[in-house]
Amino acid sequence: MSLLTTTETDAVLEKMFAPFIRRMGLKTVSVGERETTFLLPGDMDFVHGGGVICGQAIASAADTCAILALAAANGRFRMVTTVDLTTHFIRPLKPVDAHVRIVIESNGKRMAYLRAEIAPVGSDKLSATATGAFMYLD
Repeated sequence: MSLLTTTETDAVLEKMFAPFIRRMGLKTVSVGERETTFLLPGDMDFVHGGGVICGQAIASAADTCAILALAAANGRFRMVTTVDLTTHFIRPLKPVDAHVRIVIESNGKRMAYLRAEIAPVGSDKLSATATGAFMYLD
């Protein structure tokens, strides 16, 4: 099975996701069989009163990027639903560009398990991590 390209993965985002998710501006940076990286722009629309990116935006990015990583690895979009997403907020994420790195731990016939790491671009200090379980609906 061939992987989706970064352009094809971005096209899945545009076609399959809700408008508010598309407005986040996520972009695919690299695609791999087990690991895919995305860019989350440091948009001031994501900043809450404390001056940092809100947890809701971080969790939404992790969830969305996980589903896109599965599409890229599968070579096509499969209808999928999030069964569980656990997010840990480690340190504040300032409104700067961040990488969302997704690692596919298991990608089975019916279920997939992934983890996400979110960190500012150029930093190895994680701002958040997430683990997720996803069920295919086809």
